[in-house]
Amino acid sequence: MAKNKRILALDIGASKLVLGEFSAVPGQVPELINYGIGYFGADVENETDLSAYIVSTVRDIMREHGIKKAPLIMSVSGQAVFPRFVKLPPVDSDKVFQIVQYEAEQNVPFPIDEVVWDYQLIEDPESDDTNVMLVAVKTDTVVRLTDCVVAAELEPEIVDVAPMALYNLVRFNYPDLEGCTMVLDIGSRSSNLIFIEGQRIFSRSMPVAGNAITQELMKEFEVSFEDAEALKKEHGFVAFGGVYAGPDSEIADRVSKIVRNVITRLHAEVNRSINFYRSQQGGSPPSLVLMCGGSSIIPHTDTFFREKLQIQVEYLNPFVNIAVGEGIDAEQAGMDVHMLGEVAGLAVRRSLQCPVEINLMPPNLVAKKTLRRRQPFFAVSAVGLVLILFCWWAYFAQAKSIFKKRQNFISGRIERLTSDQRRLKSAQKQEEEVAADFAYLTGLVEQRTRWVRILEDIHTCMQDGMWLTSIRPMSADGQFITDIEIMGRGFPDKLKDEQEATPHIEQFSDRLSKKDNFTEDTKITYQPVQKTGAHTREFTILLNLKEPIRIR
Repeated sequence: MAKNKRILALDIGASKLVLGEFSAVPGQVPELINYGIGYFGADVENETDLSAYIVSTVRDIMREHGIKKAPLIMSVSGQAVFPRFVKLPPVDSDKVFQIVQYEAEQNVPFPIDEVVWDYQLIEDPESDDTNVMLVAVKTDTVVRLTDCVVAAELEPEIVDVAPMALYNLVRFNYPDLEGCTMVLDIGSRSSNLIFIEGQRIFSRSMPVAGNAITQELMKEFEVSFEDAEALKKEHGFVAFGGVYAGPDSEIADRVSKIVRNVITRLHAEVNRSINFYRSQQGGSPPSLVLMCGGSSIIPHTDTFFREKLQIQVEYLNPFVNIAVGEGIDAEQAGMDVHMLGEVAGLAVRRSLQCPVEINLMPPNLVAKKTLRRRQPFFAVSAVGLVLILFCWWAYFAQAKSIFKKRQNFISGRIERLTSDQRRLKSAQKQEEEVAADFAYLTGLVEQRTRWVRILEDIHTCMQDGMWLTSIRPMSADGQFITDIEIMGRGFPDKLKDEQEATPHIEQFSDRLSKKDNFTEDTKITYQPVQKTGAHTREFTILLNLKEPIRIR
């Protein structure tokens, strides 16, 4: 087999991963030639980061099954992505991307620069509208998964989504389906529903799956995660009532009831999804259910859904049209067939044109691949750069002698200019000293003029029968005069008239506060009560300056 015909398909789930090796010639049906399934052995509800498990599991599968490096297509879990289905009005093809990008920004529940997203146009033959399926995943989520793959010395070419891989597989393996077909993929942490009806597709992830059974068993029997998993595998089946015989009948009875409770919850989620698909997406009720996933083979699960939904229920066969190599153990493959749907769908995606082709490759890998494609151009550019450098070297060698001649001339000129510069700096320094003296003298004149204006403002605001006894500048920090305190006296018969409502001292304060030199904070700070028989009345007013006066 030629090396370039081999591809690897990797499906990363919540508790396990499946790595398949296919012979995939473009345009031909792929053939499964090797595969391996690895379990993380970790409590997926409590483990926050499974990166180390993923890397070690991929390496173990490749070593144990003799799988060599090859181009890789991988898928991420449906629980990690955000599918949205929107309708676009009739629009020119050159404007479709702009409208889809706007819809993505409105429908994705995260800032658009924090996600990797892609879309697929789905034509509706019964309507002029165009259906768009948007699929987004948080950038850090997909980067964490691809980093694990790279750490295992593999490099993904396409990052697909598990439900879309199943959709492409069903469309390829079951081309003659009529009506609405529902794929029920029961995994570990979540279950995925895919509705297939003609060209229509609708997908939804539900947070009820096999791990919910394990968690309930841990509570019921007060055992560890590993022991609860063992109980589920040994005694788990969907109970239908009655009494069970045998030495383990009591344990089996308790386990089966827990399994039935969880599967009943899953059935309720399935019913809600069917109703949503019919009411919001205009779909038809499903006439066939295809089951797959690691938790779908719990005994009597298919019978349970067949009785509850009252429709035909079968297990999805990934190898209806996909060949299985002679080196595959047929008996073991038959036991694992329910977990091979995603990798088979990825192989179909690599070999043939598929109805849904989503790629959620993270920006760092896109940039890396772009750089690799441009490397030949960089090589040509490097040769051109060398030639350019050689031409420049020849030019500079020729120009060197000319430069030396001009250098001698310029050196003499620089010496003369340097001497002139020293004289110029000396003159500039003298000019700056004169300017500083001028500014100082100007400031003194300005301050003197300002004091004259301040005294004139005080004088013009004074009332008849009033005189000042003291004018005292006030400074809070010793650097600026911010207030002026004036003290004065006046004849009582002049300071207040019986017909006037405002005393003359208050009028004097009000007039001062309206002058340009003072603020409205100008106020009377001292105005004692007039004593009987006194000939004069004292007062003190604090004038607040609008512009403080620097103290030199």
